[in-house]
Amino acid sequence: MKISIITVTYNCVSVLSDCLNSVASQTYNNIEHIVIDGASTDGTLSLLNSKKHQLDTLVSELDEGIYDAMNKGIKIAKGDIIGFLNSDDFYANNEVISKVVSEFKKEPSLDACYADLIYVNQLNTSKIVRYFKSSEFKQGLFSKGWCPPHPTFFARRSVYERFGNFDLNFRIASDVELMMRFLEIHKINSRYIPEVWIKMRMGGTTNKNIKNIWAQNQEVISSFDKNGLSVNLIIFFINKIFSRFKQFFIKKY
Repeated sequence: MKISIITVTYNCVSVLSDCLNSVASQTYNNIEHIVIDGASTDGTLSLLNSKKHQLDTLVSELDEGIYDAMNKGIKIAKGDIIGFLNSDDFYANNEVISKVVSEFKKEPSLDACYADLIYVNQLNTSKIVRYFKSSEFKQGLFSKGWCPPHPTFFARRSVYERFGNFDLNFRIASDVELMMRFLEIHKINSRYIPEVWIKMRMGGTTNKNIKNIWAQNQEVISSFDKNGLSVNLIIFFINKIFSRFKQFFIKKY
């Protein structure tokens, strides 16, 4: 079973090596690593070229943003399973992909699986800032502010072929809309694995400031309308605030 890992990059030379080495060090060996670079100007492309032996496909060209780049990766992907690893993220250990594959092999009808994620300090990645603990999906959870951590989300390529890629009308929350569409609307068969699979540096696009967090939530609300789902805004925001607050106090890892 081949698994495609798509990494989208743009001017991230200072953190990219951790991401690339994280994929290269996985014990599972049938991995296709695709990197889509947005025509970086900070040395990222030089770094990528120096590590080209670790990559299966490298594309560097202008794009229309992170989700456009992710869609390019999906079109290139040849794997049975597709996952995304952001340029400033890395796997929690070298067995993550083996565990992902084993889940799909155990249950041939499984469409997707996901796990937990921890946020780490930008400079000291051994320092845990927040623990994003997910849970089993149940219908209606998205309207209550729930969403799996996208970098831990692995789905069969056939799911994208049937139900579509990232919607470019959403500039900062298309990953939430896509998982909402897959899980709530098309009711794909998913499984939650209670393990940490991803370490994410603080300061990414959606969590680097209050403005971006607010913009993302506005887009999430719009995605309910797009998918014909109802949402109680008071319940949605109360649950979002509570779940975010709780992440700072979970100590288990």
